[in-house]
Formats: sequence, C-alpha cells, structure tokens
Amino acid sequence: MDRFWLTRQELANVLRSLEERGGEKPSDILRHAWTRNEPGAGQSEIRGMLRGSPLPPIAEKLMRCTERRGFSLHEIADLGHLLEFSTLSVTSMQNWVKRDFKMYFHCPQAGKKYSLNQTALLLMIDDLKANLDFESIRRLFAMLFCESEDNGKPALAGITPLSLFDRYTSLYQALDRRKQWESMKEEQLEQVVWEEAAKSAEAMPALSADQKAALHTVLFVAVISIQAARLQALARHYCQAALYMRKP
Repeated sequence: MDRFWLTRQELANVLRSLEERGGEKPSDILRHAWTRNEPGAGQSEIRGMLRGSPLPPIAEKLMRCTERRGFSLHEIADLGHLLEFSTLSVTSMQNWVKRDFKMYFHCPQAGKKYSLNQTALLLMIDDLKANLDFESIRRLFAMLFCESEDNGKPALAGITPLSLFDRYTSLYQALDRRKQWESMKEEQLEQVVWEEAAKSAEAMPALSADQKAALHTVLFVAVISIQAARLQALARHYCQAALYMRKP
C-alpha cells in the first residue's frame, strides 16, 4: 500500500488556496492526490481512496478545515513529510527561526502559528539547503524579500515567499512532466531550465528589472536544488539497502 504523498506544486496549491479562500479548495487538491495513483480511481473516487493508504493527520485536518491562516512548526514538519525527498524536521526549523533566519521570523505572524508566507519560506529553505549553505540562501532571500518589521508584520518587496514557492514548484513540475531530467545532457538541461526560469520571472510585471533578474536566478537555483534533493534521496535509498538488507 503506497503512502499518501503530495508533489511540491500540490502543496503550493493548497497554501495558495488557503491564502486566497476562493477557487479550488484544499480538500479538492488533496482528494485528487489521494486517488492519483490508485487503479480504478477514475471510475470511482471512493474506491480509489479505499485502496490507498489512510490520510495522514495533517492532510485530514486540511480536508476538514474551511479557514486556516498558519501552521505550527510541528504541522509544517508534517507537511514536509508529505513531500518526496524532503528532510524537513522540527529541530531544524527551530534552529532556522531562532538563529539562521531569525530576521524573517521575529514572531509567528498568525497568532501563535507561522503564517502561510512563513510556512512557504521554511519549505524553501529545506529545498535550497540541498545545494546551498545558509549564508548563500540568506543572500538570495535578501535580493527579493525585506526582513520582518519589529511588529512582526511582513515587509516584503515585490514578491511573497508563497508566490515564489508556487512559481518554482510549478516550474519543476512542468519540467518533470516533460521528462526533461531523464532526456537531456547537462548543457541542454541547464539551458532549458534557465530559459524557463527567465520566462517565469518576466511574467511578473510588478517587479523592477533588477528584481526580475534576481527572481530568474532564484527560480533556476530552486528548481535545480529540488532535483539535487531527489538524487540525494536516491543515493540514501541504495546506501541503506546495501547496509541493512544483507543478512549478518
């Protein structure tokens, strides 16, 4: 029985749905993910759901909720566990909000919980750390985001963390659907990702030329970082099989 999982784009869609409170509901997105890989799901959604794995608690909460403005660190970790090749943990995030990226997390912005934008920021850090050190990630964020104000309200320039998370996860998913990762040499792949990132950045009319250039770079790095995390997860899988599947 396969576990319930989400693509990064699906999680971004869930967060955007919670932010906009219109259009496709989180429950619709999660229902599609639940039946996605189940035989016969197209004929009967209920049948597909019964054949799949039970919903994780965080997914069940989102299926039931009509409004949610933020998540606790434990809930964000649970969201991360729904993603493929994610290593998000509560301990890591506690270090990020208190030390490594505290300039963006002076306080939770949704009561006692972290806002949807802060949630997206933590998910991005988890993706980017597959390739980059924290100092590099901070400098990339500084190109697009302002630090939180003293009162805890976001002071973001040009683009929000949630919009950025949505853009690069959509870009990665589009490339994945086209099987670009398997079919191209390194130079061709670099060119395709670079060009697609440029198109996505150029589609943001509210940004200045400098901000578009920065967004172009961040989108490219983020997409490549997801693929790097994917390859690292594959390497861990084979290493674990070699170490633990053999009889003593």
